[in-house]
Amino acid sequence: MASGNDLAVGLMVQRRVVSALLLREIITRYGRHNIGFLWLFVEPMLFTLAVTLLWVGLKLNHVSTLPITAFAVTGYSSILLWRNMPGRLIGSVGPNLALMYHRQVKIIDIFISRLLLEFMGATISFIALTVVFTTFGWMTWPEDLLKVTLGWLMLTWFGCGLAILLGALAEEHEIIEKLWHPFAYIIMPLSGAGFIVDSLPKVGQEWILYLPMINAVEYLREGYFGSAMVAHYDMGYMAVANLALTALGLAKTRVVSQKVVPE
Repeated sequence: MASGNDLAVGLMVQRRVVSALLLREIITRYGRHNIGFLWLFVEPMLFTLAVTLLWVGLKLNHVSTLPITAFAVTGYSSILLWRNMPGRLIGSVGPNLALMYHRQVKIIDIFISRLLLEFMGATISFIALTVVFTTFGWMTWPEDLLKVTLGWLMLTWFGCGLAILLGALAEEHEIIEKLWHPFAYIIMPLSGAGFIVDSLPKVGQEWILYLPMINAVEYLREGYFGSAMVAHYDMGYMAVANLALTALGLAKTRVVSQKVVPE
């Protein structure tokens, strides 16, 4: 059985490996030219800004009585957070096979480094847009920052669990990569970004809450808008769903790791 000291040393080694992979991923993805790593959060900011301006321009106030700018920022930022994670992990092992000649580098390290990058980009984008829009009077500060933070972290957990499971499955089944992108677009309108659950019929509310991510979006928006909206969610159900996705993903990653051969 590993002692506490061995565990601490192991965690320290993994932290260094993940940090090195994180820096390598930033340089590989964004390069050293122009604004370089700033694309990490500028890219999601531009996507969210474009969608926000489109919603404001189209005066989509009929989807909700809530302020449209804050509604768009909380909704589209949430989508970017959980949807991009699986896309970055699916097919991520192949380009990094050479790194696995180093016995310290594992598939889970590659997954963690990419998940951290997506989390950082989406989080900085969300915070920056909130600060800028609030400064210019387009939004107000959230009523309950702790609830917004917890909702964001639960959504992050969901994205990580889903991404690890799909990333591991994709190493054995190519069809996962082909199916994920159309599936992500199909499920996007159902994720709660463009509506609130309370606007649906009663039977629709019951069914839509089976999608784990919408529970966190409702919780986050309740933290942002407070009594201005009636939120529907079951965070206990979402925690169980996240735990199941994470356990399945880690188990599958362990199986795949034993079969991967470095090139």
